[in-house]
Amino acid sequence: MTNLNLFGMESTNMTQTVTIVPRLEYSKKLLDSIVSVLQKKRNELQNLNLILLDVNDDACVTALNLERTIVFSLEILVQIKKRLNSISGVNSIPELLPLTIPMLRTVSAQLFNLLPACSQNLCELSVHLGSIVLDSAILSRARFDFSQSNDESSLVLDEVKLIVDSKISKQYPNVDFSKSCNT
Repeated sequence: MTNLNLFGMESTNMTQTVTIVPRLEYSKKLLDSIVSVLQKKRNELQNLNLILLDVNDDACVTALNLERTIVFSLEILVQIKKRLNSISGVNSIPELLPLTIPMLRTVSAQLFNLLPACSQNLCELSVHLGSIVLDSAILSRARFDFSQSNDESSLVLDEVKLIVDSKISKQYPNVDFSKSCNT
């Protein structure tokens, strides 16, 4: 009887492992499509911002802040993509992915009014990755601390913000970003 339970348990684990793979692949494809949309938007904004630099200071600062948000979102998604691509097995998922969930939610919130469809897709992606993390933790008997994941994601978000601020400042050296808009 014990062997039957062990066999049943192994069969269940194998089934759960098999169901993680397609969800992970779907998540990667969804992430790629979101990144593609954001890259197109970033390119549009860069072209527009080159024109606005000569026209109106307030409009330019507003447009550059929009570009900063898009670039920040892209940088975060690239970090997440690297984590997804470095998954080597079920055991690596609880180590690599828990901090991606708060990062996705942060990016989704920032894009909510700007690009609602991307925001919605990011919400869907966070749900998929969350279920993958939980299933993989069950299979690997991993334990993780959500507060530690939140702390780690905050550190990554802060680092990326500094990188993006530096990139935007270098890209537009003659713009005073401390100006507030009158709109």
